[in-house]
Amino acid sequence: MIYSTLEVSRDGYLARIALNRPEVRNAFNEVVIAELTDAFNVLALQDDVRAILLAAKGQAFCAGADLNWMRKMAGYTRDENVADARQLAEMLHTIWSCPKPVVAVIQGDTYAGGMGLVAACDIAVAAGQVNFCLSETKLGLIPATIGPYVVRAMGEQAARRYCVTAERFSAGEAHRIGFIHEVVAAEALEGRAVEIATALAGNSPAAVRESKRLVQDIADRALDASLIALTAERIADIRASEEGREGVRSFLEKRKPAWIARSA
Repeated sequence: MIYSTLEVSRDGYLARIALNRPEVRNAFNEVVIAELTDAFNVLALQDDVRAILLAAKGQAFCAGADLNWMRKMAGYTRDENVADARQLAEMLHTIWSCPKPVVAVIQGDTYAGGMGLVAACDIAVAAGQVNFCLSETKLGLIPATIGPYVVRAMGEQAARRYCVTAERFSAGEAHRIGFIHEVVAAEALEGRAVEIATALAGNSPAAVRESKRLVQDIADRALDASLIALTAERIADIRASEEGREGVRSFLEKRKPAWIARSA
């Protein structure tokens, strides 16, 4: 997996995708979008990958759209703009729907489309000095493609403010509104992210995958008969699965489950 804008590596059951355009603050263009989509699609199919870290090289995590890419888009027709935006939408959905849990490792400032990258991840950990910003309205634009993920991550009320004001806000504020899960010292960031990913790698791969899908499927749904039926079917399916049976047996027999041995 060799890319021109990313650095992809493996350490046992953990995979790491790092944005690698520090000279432009890891801003993305059509190449970054295509390569991120491909990298996540490839890792999604690898059974021996238990968790993915999404990180970045340099001072910034992601500054949003690349200026040269924006100049090119300025001359697009509406149809060309729609086609271009759909590529970004596909990339974000690929991360969001990846069957592996994805941990964002946010070492630097994160603006505009970079906010979408973070919001598409399952877990987000940031260094304390990081700033965030939905800067689109300063440019006469709107955070439309990233909107479904950002609003889910920070909540409607916070989004009503930050989507329109284009204010910068701190990692502490991002944590307060629920956009990120943890704030740590810069020197502790990598270790904490690996610690979380390692814990994920020790859990049942099937249960992690299905738990991620369950949250996505039941969030904001009415608690009605169809939802009750869906949850009953999901637990029945996992109980009857190979890993579900192994997990219960290992608990009753007071031993480690087989997937721990496979990940050792």
